[in-house]
Amino acid sequence: MRALVTGATGCVGANIVEALLEQGHTVRALRRATSRLDALVGLAPEMVVGDVLDYDSLLAAMEGCDWVFHAAGISQYWRNKTELIYRVNVEGTRNVLRAALAQDVRRVIYTSSVGVLGVPTRPGQHLDETATFNLPPKRFPYGHSKVLAEEVVQKAVAEGLDVVIVNPVSVIGKRDVGFIGGEFLRAARQGKALIAPPGGIGVVSARLAGVGHVLVAERGRAGERYILNGENIAYRPLMDMVADVVGARRPLLTVPRPIMNLFAAPVDLWNNLHRKPPLIDGNQVRLSTHFMYFDGSKAERELGFPQIPACSAVEEAWAWYRAQGML
Repeated sequence: MRALVTGATGCVGANIVEALLEQGHTVRALRRATSRLDALVGLAPEMVVGDVLDYDSLLAAMEGCDWVFHAAGISQYWRNKTELIYRVNVEGTRNVLRAALAQDVRRVIYTSSVGVLGVPTRPGQHLDETATFNLPPKRFPYGHSKVLAEEVVQKAVAEGLDVVIVNPVSVIGKRDVGFIGGEFLRAARQGKALIAPPGGIGVVSARLAGVGHVLVAERGRAGERYILNGENIAYRPLMDMVADVVGARRPLLTVPRPIMNLFAAPVDLWNNLHRKPPLIDGNQVRLSTHFMYFDGSKAERELGFPQIPACSAVEEAWAWYRAQGML
């Protein structure tokens, strides 16, 4: 197959490029003129310059492609303006799908997020692909933008375009040059991981997130969601594990949920008083009090996606960062 990957210079996109190349596919990587290429080190896809907000550049990039992996988007929502998040994540997706229809692309694989599934409503709940967004949009604009983007996807499916949705959990691993999931490792290495939130998350290896996207392209059903999850784990054991892997001190304590929620408002106030992009925002603090656990059995059953422990993702990230001299 000839495949185009949008967002190829990001962590998930770069791992999709690697997974495709390993299977012998021809890969075209979309990059903006200003994009860093560090995430693609060691890979040699065909590079094309374009932008998901530039429809004509998408038409040119998709010419002759069988598959389009749309992994471009604003994921660091706490470091970007809300307006930009919606423009890129929603309007950018609409442009990609329009171009795919115009170029008779066989299949589009859209990288969404488990953020569209909301938060658990009862103790011990593992959210699956049927869950719906249940937060105020202002509380989690990134998740809401992905909800709207998925609505755009479903309209395109109704118009006859073959699109499959991928919902990765928190990604930790190689090629994360933006230190999104990798922030766990960087903070521990710098001695800043002093406290642990009271909740938990699902963690998937970046390498396997790339592999999972290719499995979705090969075996997924049009219009369906597929959660890619490796392991559900509480923040404290995850941060202890990270500290052990990178050779740092473990967190001193786990902050109780009521105190963590009280901490959210001062974080927002601090961010409003300072111009620098924040390390975290109040919404992240609030979300970190939930056990954001997910059921990845559908991808395991229908795609053959392997569920690998979080420790493997952390070790993968540490090995890659050290090899690149980044930590």
